[in-house]
Amino acid sequence: MSLPTLAALEFYAPYSVAIDGSEGTNRAHTPSTLLQANTDIDALQAWLAQYIDSPNTFNSYRKESERLLLWANLEQNKAISSLTHEDLLLYQHFLQNPAPQSRWVLKNGSKVARSHEDWRPFAGPLSASSIRQALTILNSMYSWLVSAGYLAANPLAVLRGARSAPPKRLQRYLDQELWDQVKQCIAHLPQETDREKEHYYRYRWLFSLLYLCGLRVSELSQNRMGSIFSRRDRHGVLRWWIDIIGKGQKNRTVPVTEELMNELITYRSFKGLPPYPLANEEYPLVLPIGHKQFKPLTRAAIHNIVKRIFVETATYLRTLGPEYEGDALHVEQASTHWLRHTAGTHMIEQDIDLLHVRDTLGHSSINTTNRYLHTADDARHDATADKHKLKW
Repeated sequence: MSLPTLAALEFYAPYSVAIDGSEGTNRAHTPSTLLQANTDIDALQAWLAQYIDSPNTFNSYRKESERLLLWANLEQNKAISSLTHEDLLLYQHFLQNPAPQSRWVLKNGSKVARSHEDWRPFAGPLSASSIRQALTILNSMYSWLVSAGYLAANPLAVLRGARSAPPKRLQRYLDQELWDQVKQCIAHLPQETDREKEHYYRYRWLFSLLYLCGLRVSELSQNRMGSIFSRRDRHGVLRWWIDIIGKGQKNRTVPVTEELMNELITYRSFKGLPPYPLANEEYPLVLPIGHKQFKPLTRAAIHNIVKRIFVETATYLRTLGPEYEGDALHVEQASTHWLRHTAGTHMIEQDIDLLHVRDTLGHSSINTTNRYLHTADDARHDATADKHKLKW
């Protein structure tokens, strides 16, 4: 794999060995055994290479590291590996108004190719939120360079406004606003052809199932539609459930709400199956596209399907403006397991009994007696159906 490239400095000024970072004042005293890099550009390319498979993240991270590299070399006549806390305070103020504009700002805000002589790293001054996001990315970059043994210390660690990234306690769930954006992304998927419709209905069913039931990806992959069943409560009301073989081969019963049953019926009908699953039916919970013989999707395939929606959601958020960059980066980091955390968090926020949430997610075994089993289950079903909704 070829390493990513940074913009050439030659257009602005001859590249100087004195500022290439090989003799940076903040270089680690002991040569790194983790990196072969000996210059700042080589080290930054190694850092960026981690994100080569996530184009949006890569472009955002390259933009911020490239801006700092150019500013350090051209304005401070320093290597990135020689910048101090005081230098970065100056850079923080520079971002508010990059000057001189002829050197730093695109003419009339028009975009040109990076190889074009009119290319500049800025379209104009950055907003307060964009500056915070830039510092967060650069803090992550510096932290990585320290952990890789390239630098001795992180000069951004003590700068106000620069958060550690990623924090040790990353919020691995989506708040209600971001979850609504994910649903909107699915709702606006193309549905012109039969194949596009098949993808659309599978996305809706997959995300509905993960969110309303809080399933692990392994549970989604190994369980079957035949595990969905109905029974009547003591008042004669028909309720739907799904038996899940979960982590450690532990069994639990999860409520299937009316919303989720409607999604299942729509999905199965489009696939040419009877609307309701039959007992012991061997069809997987999520079906492959286009195949007549329905084989279960692998965990990796499910991860890729979910990740595609998160990436598309992040792409849309970026079109709303630079102030949404933080939200876009957060959604971009999301995985299938985040939907499980999102489900649990939203259930608790909707005041569903904590014991109901525990039993639905399978955080502990269900220790109830035959006398109270259905009564407790019915209360949990009511609470889940009343308060935990998709609202497509």
